[in-house]
Amino acid sequence: MLFKKTEGADPGERALWGDLMSLGFTFPLCIVLGFFLGRWIGGWFGHAKEGQWAGLVWGIAAAFWELYKVSSRMNRRDEAELKRQQEGQGPDDRV
Repeated sequence: MLFKKTEGADPGERALWGDLMSLGFTFPLCIVLGFFLGRWIGGWFGHAKEGQWAGLVWGIAAAFWELYKVSSRMNRRDEAELKRQQEGQGPDDRV
């Protein structure tokens, strides 16, 4: 990932850092909510244990989906930055 050493970071970079920091909150939240919601819904049907495992799998899948979305945004930003550098444009010469 390319980070600029300038004084003021552009809003896109700040948004990227926000995405990265939110992963630390989102990952465990998805897993815990999936586990307990699965247990609760499974309890309605008389199968709380099976529901908690299904919810856990769902929570883990949701957490990794969020990780995939953030990494895709990071890759797009890096590719755009590399393209700008190869064309000889600076970070402030954005279109």
